[in-house]
Amino acid sequence: MSDVFAAALKLHRRFQGKLAVTETVALNNRRDLSLLYTPGVAEPCRVIARHPDQAYDLTWKGRTVAVISDGSAVLGLGNIGPAAALPVMEGKALLLKRFADVDAVPLVINTQEPDEIVRFVRQIAPSFAGINLEDISAPRCFQIEEELQTLGIPVFHDDQHGTAIVVAAALHNAAKVVNKSYQTLRVVIVGAGAAGLAVARMLLGLNCSANVCQYIPGLPRVKDVVVVDREGALVLGRVKMNLYKQAVAAVSNHDKKAGTLDNVIKNADVVIGVSAPGLVKPTMIKAMAPAAIVFSLANPIPEIMPDAARAAGAAVVASGRSDFPNQINNVLAFPGIFRAVIKGRLTQINQAMKVAAVRALANMIKTPGPENIIPDVFTPKLAEKIAQAVLTQA
Repeated sequence: MSDVFAAALKLHRRFQGKLAVTETVALNNRRDLSLLYTPGVAEPCRVIARHPDQAYDLTWKGRTVAVISDGSAVLGLGNIGPAAALPVMEGKALLLKRFADVDAVPLVINTQEPDEIVRFVRQIAPSFAGINLEDISAPRCFQIEEELQTLGIPVFHDDQHGTAIVVAAALHNAAKVVNKSYQTLRVVIVGAGAAGLAVARMLLGLNCSANVCQYIPGLPRVKDVVVVDREGALVLGRVKMNLYKQAVAAVSNHDKKAGTLDNVIKNADVVIGVSAPGLVKPTMIKAMAPAAIVFSLANPIPEIMPDAARAAGAAVVASGRSDFPNQINNVLAFPGIFRAVIKGRLTQINQAMKVAAVRALANMIKTPGPENIIPDVFTPKLAEKIAQAVLTQA
């Protein structure tokens, strides 16, 4: 066991997790008790019964979100179940509080049936201002999120949209470093799960619902994207594609490239890995276009280690790790998104809001360089700037 894993285990055992519940007001005497509980509590109950929106002002609903997972796709660990996912959900809640001052409750649930997850979220929605779906495997995550878009509060699957926002922001700046126009980039994405398809949708400026994707006029988009899964490139007419892959295949891979990653990566400007360790080889990077951009984001072991990617000729390299430059991490996006949810009492998070977040994040780097394409997670007021950008589209 490496030092960081041993230290993390010791820390979690010592504090029995990372979160606790504490009061916002003092309860010291019978007068306090009469105001905070019976009989005084009856009055806010009556007010909310007459005016349900008052729950935002009179309870924690106005400042609290739920972080929900079924444990089916946790980090790089896979389907480890809800109990084993709880440390990650606690961590997400901690990040929301630390970086955006948003209260969050981690909830892991003992089902992986989409209809049951949808039903659960609908049942708990009155307690929260928003829902962050987390570590739910594809393609179920797409169905679950789509069915909850009429809930009346935002439902945001961070593995999809948080990843897509940060990747797109970093890619805008990486393109500047290599003196290429964002609109001319030919991109290969390794992995067609939640993150891979969401990144493809973002880079192509798409609005997708179930088996249909459409271009959104006016949004920035790269020249082309080819998504690769275990069976090879997603291409229109290929068998063994779920309806979400089919939808992306219908509006991407314009040259109808087929086959494995070795084939489709040739002459690509960018490769983005959101899959598994070791899938991108140095020979593949050497076959890419000059001044290649490599984002190898699998955690904790990326598709190719950053040093190996640079040695193979990559001009700009990013990973998901904090021990290398250019860390692409969802924490750069989702705290600010949910800060906007709280401040604006949003009911949905649409594509225009996500693109605004992309622009805000990219613009925080005034002079991009090979090792400086994305802000550090501890950048002052990062979440607030993201929130402000989102709210301009609300």
